Amino acid sequence: MDDVTLDELRRRLGAEGFLLLDVRTPFEYGGVVGAPCDPRQGHVPGARNLPLEAILSCRSVTDVRELIGVPEGTEVVAYCHSGSRSAIAAQVLRGAGYEARNYAGSWHEWSRDLTLPVET
Repeated sequence: MDDVTLDELRRRLGAEGFLLLDVRTPFEYGGVVGAPCDPRQGHVPGARNLPLEAILSCRSVTDVRELIGVPEGTEVVAYCHSGSRSAIAAQVLRGAGYEARNYAGSWHEWSRDLTLPVET
């Protein structure tokens, strides 16, 4: 399954049947800490924070599905700082039956486009 591009993500934010998961730590999500290479800190508006560690702590498909808590058919896109943690999350989510994709550009790309909104 192909990664999500910046343009696609920009178009689909807030769409019905679409969940954007920020799999970074709560401190990264809230803009308290972040990589010094990023011009802005925070998260993509509308993203739900669910750290990768929480996803990986699940012991069954049922656990993953309860943690995610969205109906079948919902497309889930994961992002992190640079696409590595989110690639792992997307793989786990696909294993649990979700249509899951990775936004490989992740926060590193989003934070650089000053025309895009940011929440903290």
